[in-house]
Amino acid sequence: MAKSKISKLTISTEFDVYDSVQDMAKKDAALLLEAQKMIKSAYAPYSEFHVGAAVLLENGKIVTGNNQENAAYPSGLCAERVAIFYAGAQYPNVKVKTIAISVKSKNTVIKEPLSPCGGCRQVIAEYENKFREPIRIIMMGEKGPIYIAKSIESLLPLMFSKKYL
Repeated sequence: MAKSKISKLTISTEFDVYDSVQDMAKKDAALLLEAQKMIKSAYAPYSEFHVGAAVLLENGKIVTGNNQENAAYPSGLCAERVAIFYAGAQYPNVKVKTIAISVKSKNTVIKEPLSPCGGCRQVIAEYENKFREPIRIIMMGEKGPIYIAKSIESLLPLMFSKKYL
């Protein structure tokens, strides 16, 4: 039996890490504060996992969103998609520059940044492709460090895009 030749592909990613909001640029800290405010009005009666998102557009506008659950689980929507889709509907030709995401659970203290789910990653990738410009992603838990990714490629390195269609 012939021995198959296997090669390896290594993918690495890099994030800027901040210990606190006070260490960040004021513009990023302000955007993260808007995401944190949105946690309070998230509708999450089933998971009790509240997520807030804030999107900074190229025109300086900030659009916010939070997760919206539904008893029929597939009918709910994540905070990131709520904010990005609203931005896309209200400002269809304005680039998304940055999205900030913050979380809080009623069941546990989240001590690390949580990244967007796979569906939200793909939506962010779509908007990066639409405007041909990276979208910075700021992620924070309830406590602990803050991560900033320069592009969705940091979270979705082998992303699917329109170039395959």
